[in-house]
Amino acid sequence: MKIRSVLLLTALAVLFGHSAKAQQKANSDLKLMGTRFLTFNAIIRVNQIEVSRTRNVGEDERALHTPERVKAFRKAVTEGFPGGKMTWAFSWLALNDTSEDYKQIRQLVVSYHHQYGDEITFIPGAYFANAYNKTEQVNRDLHDALQLVSKMVGNGYRPKSIVAGFLSSENQQYLAEKEGIHVCQGNIWSQFSIDNQDGDGSICYPFYPSKQHFCKPAQSKADFVDCVNLDGWSVDFLAGRRAGFNEGFNSRMGVGPIETIGKYGQATGLKEMMHTTAIHFDKGYELNGFGWVTNCWEVSLPIDVAGLKEWLTQIRQRWPDTKLVTQGDFGLAWRAYYKSNTFNYRFVEQGSGIGGSDADKEISWFMNKDFRLAMLKNIDNSAPAKVIDFTNYTLPAREPMEMTRKWSLLGDINQKQTRPQDKPMVIDSLAKNNRALIGRRYPYLLRQSKQK
Repeated sequence: MKIRSVLLLTALAVLFGHSAKAQQKANSDLKLMGTRFLTFNAIIRVNQIEVSRTRNVGEDERALHTPERVKAFRKAVTEGFPGGKMTWAFSWLALNDTSEDYKQIRQLVVSYHHQYGDEITFIPGAYFANAYNKTEQVNRDLHDALQLVSKMVGNGYRPKSIVAGFLSSENQQYLAEKEGIHVCQGNIWSQFSIDNQDGDGSICYPFYPSKQHFCKPAQSKADFVDCVNLDGWSVDFLAGRRAGFNEGFNSRMGVGPIETIGKYGQATGLKEMMHTTAIHFDKGYELNGFGWVTNCWEVSLPIDVAGLKEWLTQIRQRWPDTKLVTQGDFGLAWRAYYKSNTFNYRFVEQGSGIGGSDADKEISWFMNKDFRLAMLKNIDNSAPAKVIDFTNYTLPAREPMEMTRKWSLLGDINQKQTRPQDKPMVIDSLAKNNRALIGRRYPYLLRQSKQK
């Protein structure tokens, strides 16, 4: 019996060794340009909002986390997107819980790493680490949890990324310089007046953050944090321009399950999820040279994973060249292509007619190192588009010194329209210096306004 066990373990080691080598080669073959990327993160926690190692403010979710739920979750991904890889993020309590269910869950996810190439990592503070903890404590949590993850997986494993919801630039700098991790899901694009932290003002595609603020792209080498800052959920841009639940809509609607399948049912919910996906995989792909859609599900969500399977199936059928990769691999592919913030992202969307995605509106976004600009127009009339967001990144910025929910970087005009100065205006009404900044990037926008 012992001889058989040794032989089995040896065979598994050889198999996993070959798989690891094959995975490394596959990762090295990832090219940013010309690729449609899909990343999918799953959160495993014990409490709904674990604000620190010893303090919770949400509901206990132990009963919602079972090995059966995890198996069903991975089965939906496997069947919906064969060969796809995903990222699992454990909270502090989920890494340390000694109950039988959590022991089995950890073992299952480690087996998925070996079998599918999934990434296993840590989520500090249940999305809102800096709202409840000082920077030094977050660094300690990151360091200690990364060691726990490495020990859990074994064989010298080290995650390539962190899932964080929001994470300050100082903490992202720590990840890069002290932990050697250069990818972080560190912003939730457009989030404002919803959940437990605000963080509007960033770019929705990857960028290197400034040392001044995690929402601001680095402006120079002296300002540069070598950590690719990623969004957490792809959001419908028209829905995202609202604050929280303003006008009775959910500003987070996009590919996330709560705002789509959970709100409208599977048929309509999937229609909106595919609409948001198409923003990036059709016109966005054409404009930017690559496309990226990202999603995140808490394993505890009381939503049928059949919807997840169907969304993945429809993506694979409509865009068969899509690659479902781990968050870390995508971030490193971007980092290999962009050595600094030389990107120039553009997006155009006409609404789906679902929820806050107004069918009669078209929104255009322009995002680069210097600024972000959004213009909104009504497609039913000839009125000129109006600027609803202009955030100048060349100006100094500063993150909060205290623990607070308010981490947004609001520019001259902000899409959420929560201040008197946020009233939409034609581009000619912007300040002269702002028009000059726009003109250096997109002179045709100024020419078009003069023609009208």
